[in-house]
Amino acid sequence: MSFFKKLKDKMSQQTNEVTDKFKTGLEKTRTNFSGKMNELMSRYRKVDEDFFEDLEELLISADVGVATVMDLVEDLKDEVRLRNIKDTKDIQPVISEKLAGLLEKERDDAALNIQEGELTVLLVVGVNGVGKTTSIGKLAHHLKQEGKSVVLAAGDTFRAGAIDQLDVWGERVGVPVIKQQEGSDPAAVMYDAIAAAKSRKADVLICDTAGRLQNKVNLMNELAKVKRVIEKEVPGAPHEVLLVLDSTTGQNALSQAKAFGQATNVTGLVLTKLDGTAKGGIVIAVRQELDIPVKFIGLGEQKDDLKPFNAEQFVYGLFKDMIEESTSQ
Repeated sequence: MSFFKKLKDKMSQQTNEVTDKFKTGLEKTRTNFSGKMNELMSRYRKVDEDFFEDLEELLISADVGVATVMDLVEDLKDEVRLRNIKDTKDIQPVISEKLAGLLEKERDDAALNIQEGELTVLLVVGVNGVGKTTSIGKLAHHLKQEGKSVVLAAGDTFRAGAIDQLDVWGERVGVPVIKQQEGSDPAAVMYDAIAAAKSRKADVLICDTAGRLQNKVNLMNELAKVKRVIEKEVPGAPHEVLLVLDSTTGQNALSQAKAFGQATNVTGLVLTKLDGTAKGGIVIAVRQELDIPVKFIGLGEQKDDLKPFNAEQFVYGLFKDMIEESTSQ
């Protein structure tokens, strides 16, 4: 059974709502990627060196990442020799299979590290403008849907309007927000929020943090201070440090991830605005080049449009047109 057929069969066994959300959320990337892939296949009848050069260019333009693309193409060349593939139409499922393989390890570490029976603390970091506060609201909604009681901590005290924005999301999804006035010490907010979460016997505390101070050193020092307060008040916490990245910024997201990773030991990524970019390959790039799992992806504006990342759903959403065409023949 071909990879495309296996994937289609698996998707038919999963909930239509989630599959549809991945399909619609990745439409821009799929249209861009599939169009270029079909054009490439029509230009070449046989798999040769020129074909691989153009394939490299195509994948890099989709923000898959140069280092990842080079490794992937070398792997594909080996596979072509091994399977004795001559025709370009026979390599399409192999490309999809290899891209899926790059994301398969998500199965082991994509789930949130939730502490059953005690307070789980999630620290959310990221530069301003990536959708951090919005993602926190959507994440709170997701956890509430799973039956968890959630408290939010308004730790981004430096950005004008950040506390109010989190307040709005708290009201929208029905969770309390612990806050102080603008300009307060974020570490003090965390201290109060932990005390409030404990007294309410909450399951999860989600902590917003500053996205910009006078310079990067100040920001990283502030995040480290917040982290120390959390560690002191809840041994073993934070249980996750989630870095929010804007998918539309492409390779710039990689450099952000490296900077935050050095300061806060990032444990997972939240990729926002995937529905707004034609370069969804960034999901593969950040996973491969940073070795940090993608935990959630943003596929729309509504409160239920932040979805736990699923490698198979992602690959199906990316290759849906090719899969449908291949399996209908």
